Amino acid sequence: MVGLMEGHNTSSTDFTFLGLFTREETSALLFATISAIFLTALLANGMMIFLIHTDSQLHTPMYFLLSHLSLIDMMYISTIVPKMLVDYVLGQRTISFVGCTAQHFLYLTLVGAEFFLLGLMAYDRYVAICHPLRYPVLMSRRVCWMIIAGSWFGGSLDGFLLTPITMSFPFCGSREIHHFFCEAPAVLSLACADTALYETVMYICCVLMLLIPFSVVIASYARILTTVHRMSSVEGRKKAFATCSSHMLVVTLFYGAAMYTYMLPHSYHTPAQDKVFSVFYTILTPMLNPLIYSLRNKDVTGAMRRVLGRLRSSHQVSGEAF
Repeated sequence: MVGLMEGHNTSSTDFTFLGLFTREETSALLFATISAIFLTALLANGMMIFLIHTDSQLHTPMYFLLSHLSLIDMMYISTIVPKMLVDYVLGQRTISFVGCTAQHFLYLTLVGAEFFLLGLMAYDRYVAICHPLRYPVLMSRRVCWMIIAGSWFGGSLDGFLLTPITMSFPFCGSREIHHFFCEAPAVLSLACADTALYETVMYICCVLMLLIPFSVVIASYARILTTVHRMSSVEGRKKAFATCSSHMLVVTLFYGAAMYTYMLPHSYHTPAQDKVFSVFYTILTPMLNPLIYSLRNKDVTGAMRRVLGRLRSSHQVSGEAF
């Protein structure tokens, strides 16, 4: 009876996720863990945006770019996790063709925007350390907005180009996606047409999207390391390494997992391994990014103390007035 009802309520164009909650004995714990990660990511990124926009000492190009990284992370994790959690609660695993297309487009756009933004943030650190006197000119408000616009344009271009082609293939066989969201390789594996040429084109596109910003990161940090090595001040070296180490850690985590998924040939990894690495850069990284930048950054922790101090002062004043 349940099978007949599910068959009646599920459209023939729907896809079914095999998902992460495959083992009953661990699914509840996994659900609770992912829920906690999701809430932490939203709160941490939201707090970063709030601090950056309310504290005048954080009104610098680096933190302006960082606030947009937090915004992308919030949107990024929200395209995947809420659907997965709601499906677990409701006991369903399906997604409509339109929903899958929308999720695929948003995922490509946001991940592409983050790729480019992280690469261009390395340029900001290069200018700050290698050309500090010209920093206000080279990283003006106009340049910052150009970096943001360029990141969104690059991500949107990827989404608009690849999503229509990916979803235009006929899916005449199984519609079970061996994944927890509509990632391109998992969806293409269901197509009953020859996708070899398109997969090659998509592979080249993804490699370029990874290598171009990653090359900017490598070039920027090569110059930064050279400049830092020539510094005579030990304190200057420590400050330079402190401002760059957080960004390098975020880049390593995000790019490393993405390179494994998109640059390593499919014969070298399984769908189960793809899920693990996808969890890393779609769920864990949006939570880790703001924590890395806040816990390792004296400016952010200082802004947090100032905000808490103002809150305590306002409570004391209101209490005395009462």
